[in-house]
Amino acid sequence: MPDHLISYDIADPRRLGRIHRALKRQAMALQYSVFLHTGTPRQFEALIAQLQQLIDPRQDDLRAYPLPERGTRMRLGKSPLPAGIQWSALPGTWSEDG
Repeated sequence: MPDHLISYDIADPRRLGRIHRALKRQAMALQYSVFLHTGTPRQFEALIAQLQQLIDPRQDDLRAYPLPERGTRMRLGKSPLPAGIQWSALPGTWSEDG
């Protein structure tokens, strides 16, 4: 299933909360306004359609980027998951030897 990185900058606190909650139900929070969505193209399209109904396109910025199926995915710093919890779709820590 394809992965998408979704990020947002929402002007209104009420819309911000609604969008954040909608994304938390269907994607993994990597940072407060950055999510990883893993799902079928149909699931992704449904999520984007739902988010389109929640944003104000004159004030808000919501972006989604497809991630390549093959490629390096690494992170620096704190994991978005508690210690001891692993999810294979998330990148491991950065290391020089890959």
